[in-house]
Amino acid sequence: MKQSLDMRQGTSLVMTPQLQQAIKLLQLSNQELAEFVESEIERNPLLNKGEDSDNPATPDAEEPKRREQLSLDDKSGLGEARDQLDAPGEDVFEPGTGSDAAMPAGLSGPSAKADWSGVGGNAGSGEDFDYTANVSSDVTLHEHLHEQLKLAGLSDADRLIAARLIDETDEAGYMLAPLEDVAEALGADVANVEAVLAVCQGFEPTGVMARSIPECLALQLKERGRFDPAMEVLVDNLLLVAKHDVKTLVELCGVSKEDIADMIAEVRQLSPKPGAGFSSDTTVAVAPDVFVRELPNGMFAVELNSDTLPRVLMDKAYYAEVTALPMREKEKEFISDCAASATWLIKSLDQRARTILKVASEIVRQQDAFFAHGVAHLRPLNLKQVADAIEMHESTVSRVTTNKYMATPRGMFELKYFFSAAIPATGGGEAHSAEAVRHRIKQLIEKEDADDVLSDDQIVEILTGYGIDIARRTVAKYRESLNIPSSVQRRRINRAS
Repeated sequence: MKQSLDMRQGTSLVMTPQLQQAIKLLQLSNQELAEFVESEIERNPLLNKGEDSDNPATPDAEEPKRREQLSLDDKSGLGEARDQLDAPGEDVFEPGTGSDAAMPAGLSGPSAKADWSGVGGNAGSGEDFDYTANVSSDVTLHEHLHEQLKLAGLSDADRLIAARLIDETDEAGYMLAPLEDVAEALGADVANVEAVLAVCQGFEPTGVMARSIPECLALQLKERGRFDPAMEVLVDNLLLVAKHDVKTLVELCGVSKEDIADMIAEVRQLSPKPGAGFSSDTTVAVAPDVFVRELPNGMFAVELNSDTLPRVLMDKAYYAEVTALPMREKEKEFISDCAASATWLIKSLDQRARTILKVASEIVRQQDAFFAHGVAHLRPLNLKQVADAIEMHESTVSRVTTNKYMATPRGMFELKYFFSAAIPATGGGEAHSAEAVRHRIKQLIEKEDADDVLSDDQIVEILTGYGIDIARRTVAKYRESLNIPSSVQRRRINRAS
């Protein structure tokens, strides 16, 4: 045992504060990013918000403003920052992520580049959007429903449908969009949408996502075990209740006058607006990070939503003026740190936009069948597939797909919704999405004859004929996740009905 000094040479990834900031920016949502940039502007005297292009500031003849936005190329002095960010071993940002050449064919376009020099903060309005004034401190109805959706046990395909139905629910708690329109937009069957809506109508508060007042009251009465035939007739004739036409109600319901009075009193205890107890005055609508639109040639173009991207300027004139003054060492260090922080922030914002665009473009390329034909055509997709295709790390793709939204012709979806497990194909063909297989199992059971109920083994045989290599226990697992009874239970239900 002895003490000694040894010199060794090695390489390791050092997480500098700048890299930590870049990673943090990548996983922030639009709202969180706006708040972060606002705090940086308050802290850093060299940072300023960009002027709106539709309302430019009037230059002063005596003291012209010489503020200049940093351009996002090597001539802007950002080369050193880019070298650090793209250092070997770093898996967050990659060189060239914003170029059209790196995008899949058919997905790039004139508007797909992340051009920060022309980005406004609020869609060309003359005022800056105040996010803090539009954020509610209370839970909204939509937030409450989405939290319950996470625990509903639905497949990814059905979660897409449920998310759309929740978005179509108004502040009072009513789902007013026609199911046919939702089914057409998502490329799903109306029966499938109805089944998903039935699950969502089981969420709290009771009666939520009903399509009418009678249906809302019926859901609440069913939970109480009070929805008998007489009560059903009463709920279907609320106009007579409003007119106090007790005589007609007695005839229709087939009960006594005293029973009608009790039934009406019970109905009056119900809530016709189940969503009234939730915050709604200052709800912030989710803004998409990217837009997807179909081109005339059948391809899909992906472009950034520039309205959600903050425009940040570095005041070079002020920096030159301050550095020309005599300063103490601490003051020089402070100004130097501010300049480096401002430069790095602009660089990080640009790389964040380019990375989101690149990941979203690859997702659209992989899931083009969904956009063209609907939810039944979701392909199996995981983080590794996207990461390998765009030459990034899985952790980067994971951060990008969290709290990022895509506005498409079929609605707005979170990026992570497009990832699903794979089911192998017979004969070594292309694998099938687990969500598409679930959807097909549901269709088979919905179309089965009441006298000839399909067993799990029979479903396996049918799916094998479609080229899907699946085990019986997997079919049973998917069937149970869809809340579908076994074949024995379905036979009993059919006999009872």
